[in-house]
Amino acid sequence: MQKKILLTDCPDAKGLIAKITNICYKHQLNIIKNDEFVDRAQGRFFMRTALEGIFNDATLLEDLDMALPAGAERRLVASGRKRLVLMVTREPHCLGDILMKCYAGALDVEIAAVIGNHPDLGALVEKFDIPFHCLPAEGLQRAQHEEQVMALVDDYAPDYLVLAKYMRVLTPEFVARYRGRIINIHHSFLPAFIGAKPYQQAYERGVKIIGATAHFVTDDLDEGPIIEQDVIHVDHAYSAEAMAAAGRDVEKSVLSRALQLVLQERVFIHGNKTVVFK
Repeated sequence: MQKKILLTDCPDAKGLIAKITNICYKHQLNIIKNDEFVDRAQGRFFMRTALEGIFNDATLLEDLDMALPAGAERRLVASGRKRLVLMVTREPHCLGDILMKCYAGALDVEIAAVIGNHPDLGALVEKFDIPFHCLPAEGLQRAQHEEQVMALVDDYAPDYLVLAKYMRVLTPEFVARYRGRIINIHHSFLPAFIGAKPYQQAYERGVKIIGATAHFVTDDLDEGPIIEQDVIHVDHAYSAEAMAAAGRDVEKSVLSRALQLVLQERVFIHGNKTVVFK
């Protein structure tokens, strides 16, 4: 028996759940779990349907096309393991957390390679028998460096790119090449404290909570669709350095949870927002 996930995103209309589930029944597919949501402000319907059975993908999708309203989007995806390329700079905490969870089986994913713009994390990656590629940016224009990175990424053909504290701003050309497939962890509870030195900004503002945000990357810096967020409490006794140390734990936790959601096909991108089925 195969297992697949049907993802439906379409204009809202009466009877959509019945139409979709009846088509699944017609194809003798068993529904393991079904989640749905209606964005009433936008008049948009979202449904995630986990299925098992013997699939004829083309016929199933054709039947759905005839039943769904105009403007519908539907995807049928395998529920198996996805393939990642991680991109890093010098900070090890998010990378190390992903490597350990993958090694322990807590994160069911294949890490095809890690790409860094500094060599610092190569020794850590190689302990897990994963290829590490250092592509320094010094002496290169941004477009030249990104051409090297994109050529390497394309060789590995990942499902997603994960910026595990990759501290370089990506060009619109890079983002367009992997649109909807780049996941970033930002060391702030967005939309506050965008850009550099967020913990210094938070310290100077005297905040009482700090957090982290995992989001899809778009052309607008740190403003892409948000997947997952979390916060912890701090007080006046925290220095900027203490906030940063506490924030690192939140960052790796939020990134890990976001990856689980994306890898399990629980996230719909809807404009600059997401619909997340947990």
